[in-house]
Amino acid sequence: MEQYIMKGGNPLVGEVTIGGAKNAALGILTAAIMTDDNVLIENLPDVRDINVMLEAIQEIGADVDRIDRHTVKINASNIGEVSVDDEYIRRIRASYYFIGALLGKYKSAQVPLPGGCNIGSRPIDLHLKGFRALGADISVERGAVVAHAIDLVGAHIYLDKVSVGATINVMMAATLAEGQTIIENAAKEPHVVDVANFLNSMGANIKGAGTDIIRIRGVRKLHGTEYSIIPDQIEAGTFMCAAAITRGDVMVKNVIPKHLEAISAKLIEIGCEVIEFDDAVRVVGKPIQHHTNINTLPYPGFPTDMQPQITVTLALAKGTSIVTESIFENRFKYVDELARMGSNIKVEGNVAIIDGVKSFSGASVNAPDLRAGAALVIAGLAADGYTTVDEIGYIQRGYECFEEKLRALGAMIEKVDSERAAQKFQLQVG
Repeated sequence: MEQYIMKGGNPLVGEVTIGGAKNAALGILTAAIMTDDNVLIENLPDVRDINVMLEAIQEIGADVDRIDRHTVKINASNIGEVSVDDEYIRRIRASYYFIGALLGKYKSAQVPLPGGCNIGSRPIDLHLKGFRALGADISVERGAVVAHAIDLVGAHIYLDKVSVGATINVMMAATLAEGQTIIENAAKEPHVVDVANFLNSMGANIKGAGTDIIRIRGVRKLHGTEYSIIPDQIEAGTFMCAAAITRGDVMVKNVIPKHLEAISAKLIEIGCEVIEFDDAVRVVGKPIQHHTNINTLPYPGFPTDMQPQITVTLALAKGTSIVTESIFENRFKYVDELARMGSNIKVEGNVAIIDGVKSFSGASVNAPDLRAGAALVIAGLAADGYTTVDEIGYIQRGYECFEEKLRALGAMIEKVDSERAAQKFQLQVG
């Protein structure tokens, strides 16, 4: 079983380059099957979720040519199957994007219910409501969503709550529907905008992405395109918190600073120095950092996917901080693991009350999900002594070359697969 082992105490210093946005890439890859022409996608992150998605696309008959680690060419002209039944696909939440893509193009889809991280309920009722509004018949049979339509017709759809997944999914289906679709209370996240821009580059007519009202004028068909995915906001934020918690000085490159404003604002509040450049952000941690309060909200609010990373950072800040999780109800499971390292955090429902401590001590911990796993790694880098993080498969779902990028900043961290390898690392670093 692979694990990360690290010796903490080194401030992270240097430059790190951020990869393509995983959450944008998952939507864009599925949208790529909506044309019979060649689609070239660049700045693709090489992480497990993306590789699973590409396998599933290949499984239904599309040609997938991995030109290099970060570039793929997809041709979906030979798709002969609208039933996605890949053993891996249940592991990723974004499997549901196949419903919108296949329903839009073929007016039919059969897709397993989504999986992914166990961080609480991820209902897809809003997705299904949107598809039904467009004229599809939807049922759930044997753990899969089955969707059929004679024709999709534009509709006025109000999402009862802001949902990134439902916004992207309904937007894809509506792209090839007759007439105009209006999605109200749409999600405004950067990756929603990126998927809309990608579809527009294929000939779609989507206006308003990035606002809470998206208007889609259906087109008859989509054509091929070449497209580069935006940088990953959450990977960037993770390295920003890593700089803060280790009291380091890190230049985070290949980012869109506007996407990071909510994270930057909170790091400035606790006393870090944050300097913005055109396509980079520099974070300088300070010896004494202070408490603050955080409430996770849909974009442009503080992202739920950054909640664990900022919480571990606040656990080493002076004073009492309060973090309220407004998106997922089960996202504080890592707090018990962090307690092994000496944190003082009390969870009441969806609220964490954090009394800052002076230091963490190394411990053996388990990653309960993707972002919490990354948070435990950066906690280990700030701890005294050795920390091991198990279940790192979660982390590899969303971070490319995580340990290599951290090592380049001066972290003492290694991915090991045996007790002997862990002992060898301890002997090497002393």
